[in-house]
Amino acid sequence: MRYVLAAICSLFSAASIWPQTAPVAEPPGPAAKLKHRAFSSSGLQKPAKSSSYDDRRPRMAGSSTGYIDNAVIGTQVRFRFDGDFDLRNPDRAEFFYAKCGCYRPTPDPNAPGPGSQPATSANLQEVQLNVEYAPSARFSILAETPARWIQFRPTTIGSASGIGDFRAGFKLGLIATDKRSVTLQFRTYFPTGNSRLGLGTNHYSIEPTILYHERLTKRLAISGQFGDWHPIGGSAGLGSNPSDRFAGDILEYGFGTAYDVIVRDNYRVTPVVEFVGWSVLSGFVTGPPNVSGSGVNIVNAKLGTRVSFGKHHSIYAGYGRELTHSSWYTNMLRLEYRFAL
Repeated sequence: MRYVLAAICSLFSAASIWPQTAPVAEPPGPAAKLKHRAFSSSGLQKPAKSSSYDDRRPRMAGSSTGYIDNAVIGTQVRFRFDGDFDLRNPDRAEFFYAKCGCYRPTPDPNAPGPGSQPATSANLQEVQLNVEYAPSARFSILAETPARWIQFRPTTIGSASGIGDFRAGFKLGLIATDKRSVTLQFRTYFPTGNSRLGLGTNHYSIEPTILYHERLTKRLAISGQFGDWHPIGGSAGLGSNPSDRFAGDILEYGFGTAYDVIVRDNYRVTPVVEFVGWSVLSGFVTGPPNVSGSGVNIVNAKLGTRVSFGKHHSIYAGYGRELTHSSWYTNMLRLEYRFAL
């Protein structure tokens, strides 16, 4: 019986009984090589790994800016260090800290700021913990807790350290696509810092801002912001009008560009160039009598690099310098670690 079955199989395989189509040889080339690589040594097929730019980028490759606020909404935690050097006119419009204590006891016994004499300049360091929680791609809530160290000149004023003014707010995505984000950010500043030590402004403030981010090419992105820092309350002004306040409105604006010079599977290196400006619309500054703080325009250049690695991590290091005669500070250093989901 075994021999009979073998004979039948031989007949069925003969070309005269079952015509066969010759197998088409697969030409050598990239497709054949890819098909060969798609099989492991065990013979099981592996899914081909995508080599598209978006798949190779770390997930958190949203905005790479260091000074312009991030328009891309997402859950993230940031640890940030700022070092401001040669901070001049620090009580201008009560933006950095409150009206100089040198006005006590006269003409203003309620002057809430530091010092018994005007500060010619100061160095300031601030560490911030920034937390943003996004239940959706178009909405998030955020909170920022700063700790501040400040050293005054002349040194007779002394130095101080402690908690600064707490900030909280939200972001609302007006446009949120893979390539473009336009976001409304609204923050409130709470006077939790000790203004007598130069750690806070001694008044509430609100800050509505429009943030923008767009990826123009696979490697090039631009970002921008425009907003207003508006004080609620503040110290008495220096003019004859009792309704004038020492604190004043300040327009904030900026533009930046970032380019991915190195893109690998697990990390990305992105130099960033930013220009940030402020226009002081009202308020006063310590100086000769009746010195108005309004009409001052300040522009800084910021240069830095962000290194993103893994799927959630990035580190930013940047340096800022004044470009205009009027300034908040001469030089600034910023270091930041960001963890984003």
